Formats: sequence, C-alpha cells, structure tokens
Amino acid sequence: MVEPVDAEKRRLRAVLMREGGAGLNEPAGWRRTAMRLNGILLAATVFLAASDALALSPAAQRGFVFVNTNCSGCHAVGRFGDSPLPIAPPFRTLHERYPVEQLAEALAEGIVVGHPSMPQFTLDPAQIDDVITYLKTLEE
Repeated sequence: MVEPVDAEKRRLRAVLMREGGAGLNEPAGWRRTAMRLNGILLAATVFLAASDALALSPAAQRGFVFVNTNCSGCHAVGRFGDSPLPIAPPFRTLHERYPVEQLAEALAEGIVVGHPSMPQFTLDPAQIDDVITYLKTLEE
C-alpha cells in the first residue's frame, strides 16, 4: 500500500520535472515551489482584502480606515485573525460583549475602560457613525 504522503511527493516531483524544475530532494526545487505558493497566497490575500473592502459602504470603509489606522496595532480589526495584543479583543467579537450601538457614547466621551495600554480616543460624531457602521459589518 502506498502512503498518501509518498503519493503526494511523487505527484509534486512529476510536476516539477515536467516544468523543468529540480527534484524535490534538491533545495532549488523546493525554493521554486515555495516561491510560487507564496505568490499565489499573496495574490489571494490581496484579492480577498480588496473584495472585502469593496463590499463595504462608504461609511463602513471610513470606519475600517479609522480602526485599521488607530486600533490594529493591538486589536484584530477584520473578520479573522488574532489580535497582536492577546488581551485586546478582536473587533469581530465586540458585538458578543456589548450592543455595538451602545459603544457610540463611549467613543464620544473617550473609551477609558480598555486594556491597560489602550490609548484614550475621542471621536467626532461622523467618525463614531463610521466606526459603528464598520463594526456592524463584522456581526454578519
């Protein structure tokens, strides 16, 4: 019985040899394959990020720009991923803790109950609407 890993190695070796690449046991072959995979992953990431941003309303896009600029150093501000600062909750989970609409007052007065290293922000009414609009998109 052929193990799946061995079959996959043979398949990759055949692809590399067919394309004129080095064998799988040679570093150049692995590097070329890794570079191709990195390129594919980068293109997919850019496409997903662009399509996600294009799907947002103008207010949600402005809210995303604000939180990405001011909050992403500590919080995960998108639909997936971990927060860079483990004690900072990902924004996609905020609606599980609070009704997002109720954050408007805190944003207007300045959020002071965050994680210890959280800076205090005071937003103007238009910015608050934009941020709330963006946060609501994360609930979907």
